[in-house]
Amino acid sequence: MKKTTPEGNKLTGIFCHIFGHHYTVSKRVTEHIKEYKCLHCQKQVTTDERGKLSALTPVMQEINKTLEEMYQKRNRRTSTVRRQVA
Repeated sequence: MKKTTPEGNKLTGIFCHIFGHHYTVSKRVTEHIKEYKCLHCQKQVTTDERGKLSALTPVMQEINKTLEEMYQKRNRRTSTVRRQVA
């Protein structure tokens, strides 16, 4: 069975191949790590440990989710300590 894709996806894929992707931030994981999504072809990427863009695989999504939870927990803890000191 053949997979069929809408014509728009082929055209946007060609557009991105020729002119490059137009990424926008789709999610802020931490201050330094973000997830991006291409406006045209919907390709998703994230910043890796070196700060370079890499494909957003299920493994990377899980890593980002865990990292975000740890980051939020840490920020909540430091903000309550600051309130107690002031």
